[in-house]
Amino acid sequence: MKNLFTSLALLVILSGASMQSMAQQQRSQEFKDRYKLKEAVVLSRHNIRAPLSDSKSALGRMTPHEWNKWTAGKSELTLRGGVLETQMGQYFRKWAVDAGLFPENYSPTADDLNVIANSMQRCIATAQYFSSGFMPVGGVTVNHRYTPSKMDPLFNPQLTKVSPEFVETAMKQISDMGGKKGIVGINEKIRPDYELMIDVLDVNDSPMAKEKDPYLDAFGNYNTEIVLEKFKEPAMKPGSALKELNSASDAFILQYYEQPDSVKAAFGHKLTRKDWERLAHVKDTYQDVLFTAPIVATNVAYPLIQYMYDELRSPDRKFTFLVGHDSNLSSVATALGIDEYELPDAIEKKTPIGSEIVVEKFVGPDGKEYGDINIVYQSVNQLKNMELLDLDNPPVIYPLSLKGVNRNADGLYDMADILTAFENAIAAYQAIP
Repeated sequence: MKNLFTSLALLVILSGASMQSMAQQQRSQEFKDRYKLKEAVVLSRHNIRAPLSDSKSALGRMTPHEWNKWTAGKSELTLRGGVLETQMGQYFRKWAVDAGLFPENYSPTADDLNVIANSMQRCIATAQYFSSGFMPVGGVTVNHRYTPSKMDPLFNPQLTKVSPEFVETAMKQISDMGGKKGIVGINEKIRPDYELMIDVLDVNDSPMAKEKDPYLDAFGNYNTEIVLEKFKEPAMKPGSALKELNSASDAFILQYYEQPDSVKAAFGHKLTRKDWERLAHVKDTYQDVLFTAPIVATNVAYPLIQYMYDELRSPDRKFTFLVGHDSNLSSVATALGIDEYELPDAIEKKTPIGSEIVVEKFVGPDGKEYGDINIVYQSVNQLKNMELLDLDNPPVIYPLSLKGVNRNADGLYDMADILTAFENAIAAYQAIP
């Protein structure tokens, strides 16, 4: 029998192998005999949705081409997204049974299973599809605070502490991402990605170009202005390349996943996988700028950090499934002190569509608690081909490393060290002026 996550000791031994192949190695029976899985807390990004803007918006007018005919309204989960999330739930079902966390066809209680989603349609639907695959006869309740579609404060990546001192620190940390040139430097680093995006969009033949719309001036403006206001998400003022081309990057990513014909997804352009990564890199950069400056991440991630920490210490809980957004995953990872990483077999390199940060808690042979942190996601081929997932064809499982914390010979952390990472993030939030 096979199990879910990588033995990181094996990763060290097989250092000559690619990270992609190593990340999909399965834990051995010997490992499972030594460590009993006690609990898992999962923070998931929703699966494939329609773009946030429709064809009548600037997104539709910056290209002469028609975007994909989506199977859902703007911002809502698509039919493909529902199928893919059900398949992920079915995989976790196989894993949970194999790991001894739940028996087959288990009917959970409110004590041992908790499924909670942001009150946006795409998040509620993702949780529902996952639950149907995970426990198809379990009658799982998907908890959400409001009727769709509203932002729940638990998942809303809003700033709850803002002062002149906070803004000064945050802006310096963001500026440092671009080196000596600051914000302009961030934009200049991805200039080739902008140029590829403009070429694939065929902007010169677009309605905007024909009308000489001044909106297009934004594509050459690299002086992105950041807005940090209390009880609002970190944001960018309109009129810069990163702000305006982010929406096209987002739409291209979703169209690539949704459209089986990659040439058609690129409006007739023949792109390599590396080209698609470059188009996605614009959105990755947008996310990094807004949500991964350490003090910003600590601020916006606090509600989820506290909630996950409480779940990990709940004595009866076995499985927690939280469904939010890429901003939630990126800010939580930064707040916890996760080392920088770049994911294999993905065009989005940090938080691919439908990806999940999984925190596991084990009891070891010595009676002590141990833990692990991985990010789990469907590979590009699994997404595009809608491959069935099981223990023989798992999603990609990539280990996340806590800065300055060592694993044992079996590739696990002391659970106390993982809890300390959460406690440090909570303390860092409390220390924000």
